[in-house]
Amino acid sequence: MRLLHEGSLLPVLCVQAVGRGKVVLTNACGGINREFAPGTLMLITDFINMMGTNPLIGPNDERFGPRFPDMTEPYSLELRNLAKQTADELGIAYKEGVYMGFMGPCYETAAEFAPLRDGADAVGMSTVPETMVCNYMGMKVLAVSCITNMATGIQTVKHSHARVLEIANQAGDTLCRWLGAVIQRME
Repeated sequence: MRLLHEGSLLPVLCVQAVGRGKVVLTNACGGINREFAPGTLMLITDFINMMGTNPLIGPNDERFGPRFPDMTEPYSLELRNLAKQTADELGIAYKEGVYMGFMGPCYETAAEFAPLRDGADAVGMSTVPETMVCNYMGMKVLAVSCITNMATGIQTVKHSHARVLEIANQAGDTLCRWLGAVIQRME
């Protein structure tokens, strides 16, 4: 196995080494689903890997996981149900959707993205490699995206990292309150 995407494997190995079998991932991303708006929190139900690589490429070490790990349920249904129940009890609005991972560090172009819109609700530059590694290692994953902008070709203005950070900061308190409560309820 090799390290990919700013060392996505190393943090997962550390979490697994201390005996934690559950991981919560978050990201800021672009919205594809036109029913979403900047500031929407999206519970990820599945992913599409458009990164052009996979963190599990290379020799396999069976101590960490199988050569061909199952990705039937990359985001734990048990943890998603817990997150939905918690959000409903706290009155936190959220959407559910599929996350498409693109290799960064630049925003997608309209041309490369246009034929790929079907089947995904959000697009970003992270989360997919970490999800694959966690599943490989037998860990349960919960992931939430904060839609900080609309994807290229949907958004009518140029992307701005400052604007992405502004929207993420606005949604941050709600996201932290939600995930804090979820983590407290995890067994």
